[in-house]
Amino acid sequence: MIAVIDYNVGNLFSVKNALDFIGEESEITSDAAVMEKADALILPGVGAFPDAMRELEKTGLVGTIRAQAQKKPLLGICLGMQILFETGFEFEECKGLGLIEGEVDKIPAGDLKIPHMGWNSLRFLNPCPLLDGVEDGSFVYFVHSYMAFTDDKYIAAYAEYGAKIPAVVANGSVYGMQFHPEKSGEVGLTILRNFGRLSK
Repeated sequence: MIAVIDYNVGNLFSVKNALDFIGEESEITSDAAVMEKADALILPGVGAFPDAMRELEKTGLVGTIRAQAQKKPLLGICLGMQILFETGFEFEECKGLGLIEGEVDKIPAGDLKIPHMGWNSLRFLNPCPLLDGVEDGSFVYFVHSYMAFTDDKYIAAYAEYGAKIPAVVANGSVYGMQFHPEKSGEVGLTILRNFGRLSK
């Protein structure tokens, strides 16, 4: 079972619907005991980095997520990916979960529009089981104004938008996607299926 973490920030039901569609058993929960019993965790997120961390602190789940990430696959989606990093600079400096080295700051997009919104292609950098069966150059759906700045060794795939934007990141059993797999058609469903296999 995949636990979809409910901390009042995120598109929980669209992620749950995508998991239902591909036949993955899942449960939306804010209960630490359910997360401990789950085979894998998904951390969704929409909004701002400091708001997300404040909500997580309120729920008392920060310690649970950090502990469970050492035992089972964890996938952060969009803002959920960003808070996997050590520090964010959206509106204010804010500590993240610290599960991947790096920080999150504004996209240096130059003349390009912010937010980075719409379909963009993935460029592969390092092998990652989430990308099994996905072709280099496949398009996925992004909506974000901030990006991760991290070592290339953590980047499985990136997208070009004024900079090389980390799109799929990995550190051991901790994974993140800057785009929305549940809005990315068959490519996104393939990636979610791959994550489901990691939990078995």
